Amino acid sequence: MDFNAFLKLVSPAAISMNWTEAQTAADPYLGEALFPRKQKAGLDLSWIKGNKGLPISLMPSAFDAQATYRDRIGVSKVETEMPFFREGFKIKEKDRQNILRAIDTNDPYVREIIATVFDDASQLIEGARVVAERERMQLLFAENGNVGITIKANGVDYTYNYDANGTWKSTNYFEIGENNSQLKWTDPDHSDPLADIQTGKDAVADKGGITRMIAMNNVTFRTLRNNKKILNKFITNIGVAVGVAGDGDIVNVLKDSLELDGIVIYNKKYQDESKQTHKFCPDGYVALLPDGAIGDTYLGTTPEEADLQGKSIAEVSIVDSGVAVAQVLNAHPVNVNTYVSEIVLPSYERMDQVALLKVF
Repeated sequence: MDFNAFLKLVSPAAISMNWTEAQTAADPYLGEALFPRKQKAGLDLSWIKGNKGLPISLMPSAFDAQATYRDRIGVSKVETEMPFFREGFKIKEKDRQNILRAIDTNDPYVREIIATVFDDASQLIEGARVVAERERMQLLFAENGNVGITIKANGVDYTYNYDANGTWKSTNYFEIGENNSQLKWTDPDHSDPLADIQTGKDAVADKGGITRMIAMNNVTFRTLRNNKKILNKFITNIGVAVGVAGDGDIVNVLKDSLELDGIVIYNKKYQDESKQTHKFCPDGYVALLPDGAIGDTYLGTTPEEADLQGKSIAEVSIVDSGVAVAQVLNAHPVNVNTYVSEIVLPSYERMDQVALLKVF
């Protein structure tokens, strides 16, 4: 095997195939179902945000009089430019010499190198998945009710406001215990989670949304285990309240009392650019969701896909509906550069049918 043959073994096509096979057994992110992936050309992203409200009764009118004209129930078009992400790794000159020596001696070390290249590339592609999920979860679990996306790193500031006039925050966001700390879910004696969730459900019902599922992380879910309002739903046949409720009991109470189809406990984490660990779903937030998708994850055309694919100077392969894996050979110094890039931003067409509770 020569070095060119080695490069074929770790080409973008091979990396993409290895990644795709590995993903068949991977645990999906919550946002991948709520915001399905779609690819579009270029950088510009336009979407239609439907502001659905209750039907408005016609205005009364006298005979032979001019009709009264009313504003249409809102349909607003939002346009912006999608953010760009790129990162890579090198097979340097020293690495290349080590590979050549291993190839000449048929050293099994070559297999380890191939596995390392696949692993490095997989980490970059997984990083692209993290970016998309990070954006989606910033929308779904909008901290303090501010619906938007903020990613600042490497001298670049991507900030997007999805609720510029604060309308969604004023009607779909509820800070429980804002004026009375005893109402927070961390107070098991005075808080009423069932009533709080029902308030959120009622708010979106007025906008055509029917809540079928709620999502929170395990820290938030655990506050329900000793909640008196929850425990009072478990009464023994001699009229004594059950002292401890299991996770399954809590889920059943929520589903039966609130007519929900499902409860999602979402505990996945990620590391940001400074290696700090964060939860996709922050503590103390509960999202109420309708059936089906609530938006889309749009992936634009990266420079690698637009300008390098099919060219002799590079090899490019596309995974996950828009993530580009590219490999370029530099002549001086002699390095093989493999990098992953994406242009990604979610839309949020059904945000008016989603309610968010900050419960502590």
